[in-house]
Amino acid sequence: MVGRARHRKSIADGVGGLEVEDVDAVVDAVVTASRVLVAVSARSVASVDESITLPQLRALVLLSSCGPLTISGLAEQLGVNPSTATRMAGRLAAARLVKRRYNPRSRREIVVSLTRSGAEAVERVTERRRAEIARVVCRMPAETRAGLVRALTAFAEASGEPSARISPFADPGLP
Repeated sequence: MVGRARHRKSIADGVGGLEVEDVDAVVDAVVTASRVLVAVSARSVASVDESITLPQLRALVLLSSCGPLTISGLAEQLGVNPSTATRMAGRLAAARLVKRRYNPRSRREIVVSLTRSGAEAVERVTERRRAEIARVVCRMPAETRAGLVRALTAFAEASGEPSARISPFADPGLP
């Protein structure tokens, strides 16, 4: 077995009871949809602030939904090394989108939280993204939408992604 066939088998082996073709069709559909969603995200970020990268937006969204995180917690949530999260937090702090401070319980740890500007940026990007996705969803047949909601909700839950309905916030008293 080579390439795609081996990959298909390894995916199917990890999912009990599904045929390789079923898994492959789902994966292909999700990969295609993810291209659309990445493009929507990129356009949404660019329309709000061209200096914010998609990985930085991901960090801002995590801080928005999870609240303040230590650098190691942010790194873990992003799936990156702490040094990468430290550099990203530094860039976002320089742009005044996040605030870094020592953890009052452990001065060896840095806690990163959204500023009001960071929360507003997440909110504006999210609003633009929702509007563009709504235009796409409205072009879908109504009977397909209900199934899409169930499927995407299950997909997000399986990935551990926080709900998009959690509203952005900044720490009280931060600039």
